[in-house]
Amino acid sequence: MHNPALKKLPLPSLKNLQTFIEVANTGSINLAADNLNITPSAVSHQISTLEAFLGRKLFIRSGKGMRINALGEDYLQQISGALNLIGRVTDKIINEPHGDILRIHSAPSFGVLWLIRRLGSFRAKHPDILINLTCSYENLQFSRDNIDIDIRHGIAQWDGYKTLTIKNERLLVMASPAYLLTHPVSGPEDIPNHNLVHSTVTLASWERWFSFHKIATRHPEYHLSFDRSYMSFEAGKMGLGLILESSLLADELLERGELEPVFQARYAYPVNAHHLVMPHINERSRKVKVFISWIREELAAEGYEI
Repeated sequence: MHNPALKKLPLPSLKNLQTFIEVANTGSINLAADNLNITPSAVSHQISTLEAFLGRKLFIRSGKGMRINALGEDYLQQISGALNLIGRVTDKIINEPHGDILRIHSAPSFGVLWLIRRLGSFRAKHPDILINLTCSYENLQFSRDNIDIDIRHGIAQWDGYKTLTIKNERLLVMASPAYLLTHPVSGPEDIPNHNLVHSTVTLASWERWFSFHKIATRHPEYHLSFDRSYMSFEAGKMGLGLILESSLLADELLERGELEPVFQARYAYPVNAHHLVMPHINERSRKVKVFISWIREELAAEGYEI
């Protein structure tokens, strides 16, 4: 689609910008010339042309050479991300035979326990969109890492991005049927007498769960501690103790009977722990719209919403 607003913007030569970045990074016209495979005089000419276009000096000249000034530093910071984005998009078009790839980064436990189990449904409905899924607890940079959607775990505090929070998620006390058969739980006050599995990444600890439900008890002792929820789920399935984990991630395990909730719903702990995060420009993409519509339907079928 033609964008008439671009005609109104003062856009310098891409070649001049590339030269400017090279000189700014190397601090040398000669090194920049070698890296760009052009002559030093051509480098100087392109820098002068860019400065004339801007009507401002970007470098301080002296007998020892030239160094970038404060305005140049600011300009460098502002344009580097844009040029990097142009390069990545161009490389994507040139080198990817599949034209519609949706790149999703996810918190590991959500990716492993919820998303990957449902991707067959997405592919059946949208075979024209190829999913590329990576998982880690890093908050990646969208342009640098070429990510369309980042599914994050934590407290929503990402100003400047579109954030869709998954609602109605709860933390539940769960255990395997085998564990509960041999270690019956008489009530919430009995929990400290059991083997407790601690997850360091959930938004509420056992202590906070006790406090939320106004249950007076001694400080619980943990028998196992993990930094990934999917490890806590595995420990629970193996009968190693009680876990306090997400209802969202546990749905299939509960449905298959591999885990059981220890208490009724009144002893759940409400959280808003998972979020779909993206730059505002990404939400206008067709493939992103399709994915959001699909995941909204999947979540709604299980009692959640975004």
